[in-house]
Amino acid sequence: MGELALPLQECPQDMADLRRAVALLEAPTLSARMANLIGTPLEFAVRRLPAGVSRGIQGVAEAALHKAAQAALWSMDRRQPGKPASPRLHKLAAAATGALGGVGGLATLAIELPLSTTIIMRAVADVARSEGFDLEDLATRQACLEVFALGGNSSGDDASETGYYLARGFTAELVRHLSAELAGTSVSGSPGLLLGLGPKEAGKWLARVVEKVAARFGVVVSEKVAAQALPVIGAVAGATLNTMFTAYYQDMARGHFIVRRLERKHGFEPVRLAYGAISGRMRA
Repeated sequence: MGELALPLQECPQDMADLRRAVALLEAPTLSARMANLIGTPLEFAVRRLPAGVSRGIQGVAEAALHKAAQAALWSMDRRQPGKPASPRLHKLAAAATGALGGVGGLATLAIELPLSTTIIMRAVADVARSEGFDLEDLATRQACLEVFALGGNSSGDDASETGYYLARGFTAELVRHLSAELAGTSVSGSPGLLLGLGPKEAGKWLARVVEKVAARFGVVVSEKVAAQALPVIGAVAGATLNTMFTAYYQDMARGHFIVRRLERKHGFEPVRLAYGAISGRMRA
């Protein structure tokens, strides 16, 4: 937080940025958008999946996130915080892999999902970098993974617990538990700032974050797979679904990193309270 920073409410541009973030983060869910696209409730489509496929999707989703975190976050150019993002490029790449999934169906899931997840991860990291975040920072990498938890709820969630800050709360809880396990870990407030982790501890940390995030990411992956498995869905719809996936997580990333940038400047609690006030007015 800057030493001479004005209060958030006295910074018109920051308040405008926060309103934009709220509009992005509280928009209709990815599940609702996919259901609208295919014209049928996703619960019905998911129930039609073979039992073995349903059980395997969670493992495939977790493995895809692991691979994406390595292939995308570690290979991005991390030297240019503030560099403008390239959202269209990532959407085009996602459409190509979605067409593959649409043609091959369930048989290509283990190939298509790691590719599409890596593209989405690169899109998320691209947004993070454009908002001024350093991809060398472990906290930024954690924040990139958090974006994948904003697309769906795990089976243990209370249906009434929706909203951006509640979704972020699960990683804050993970931070508290892991900080007791890993030597040299320091946690500063809810944003989850991590300091002093060596390579081995950092790897363990990110693996646990991936495991936790995959519980939520797997929900929307199951819905996407179920939608693509419908007889009316083909390569064109597969490409459309993947483009929708990428666009959704790009929007979530933009909102997420705007909020985190403002928290860095004004503090966690002032931004959280202002966010709640804006989202409350939107719901009203």
